[in-house]
Amino acid sequence: MLLKRTPVVLAAALSLLATAGPVAAAPAVTVHVTGDSTASTYTSALAPRAGWGQALPVFLTGGVVTANEALSGASSKSFVDLGRLDRILSKIKRGDYLLISFGHNDQKKEDPARYTEPSTTYKAYLSQYVDRSRAKGAKPVLVTSVERRRFTSTGAAAPSHGAYPAAMRELAAAKGVPLIDLTASSTALWNRAGVEGTKKYFLHLPAGSHPHYPDGVEDNTHFQAAGAIEVARLVATALRDQRVLPPGSFRHLTAPVPPSAIVWP
Repeated sequence: MLLKRTPVVLAAALSLLATAGPVAAAPAVTVHVTGDSTASTYTSALAPRAGWGQALPVFLTGGVVTANEALSGASSKSFVDLGRLDRILSKIKRGDYLLISFGHNDQKKEDPARYTEPSTTYKAYLSQYVDRSRAKGAKPVLVTSVERRRFTSTGAAAPSHGAYPAAMRELAAAKGVPLIDLTASSTALWNRAGVEGTKKYFLHLPAGSHPHYPDGVEDNTHFQAAGAIEVARLVATALRDQRVLPPGSFRHLTAPVPPSAIVWP
């Protein structure tokens, strides 16, 4: 027999709802970015220079926070030795993500503070990021280095990172870690854009065109806003396609994004 919903019963139910208080919102998931100058955040004094980690929030929804810890000049080794990984691990929480992207400065044999050997010390340092973040309940993601603007005599994008991307791929397979092959996807993007077309992505500015670079600049490693945005789009698209982040974490993946979408502190 169904109970009759009397005014007294309804009033009691409404009273319970009122005293229960609001339902607490789930804490935002944080994507922590580790890496070098290609990913790091630049101040407004250096605009339009920008890193892909700085542009990544453009493609993530409000439930996902980006904490860009990438450091200009860092290698997988120096980032650890400077205590930067410890700093991230002191605040990373269960369910967060750690993007790990090093290789540019690991190549520098002349600098023992940064150099790592691809098949040994490079893998050993990367393993610290993977193992220690997993121990905190976070989810590591390995990201091979974004390719530089280098072309062969026939106009094809040329590889510049030696054995490091392959070493990271091997480590990802061995440890069962998601891998974003940014070396491959950026190479494909540079090939589509071509020798001249890539200049709009990299920090190529003629003299007198920007007050922050009055003498002009031709930098084939670092990005201006348009490049940072497109490389961040590659990263975010891979995170979606591999289902690394939950559905609904992404926005604007196929939409034009103006340089003004980036925030320079």
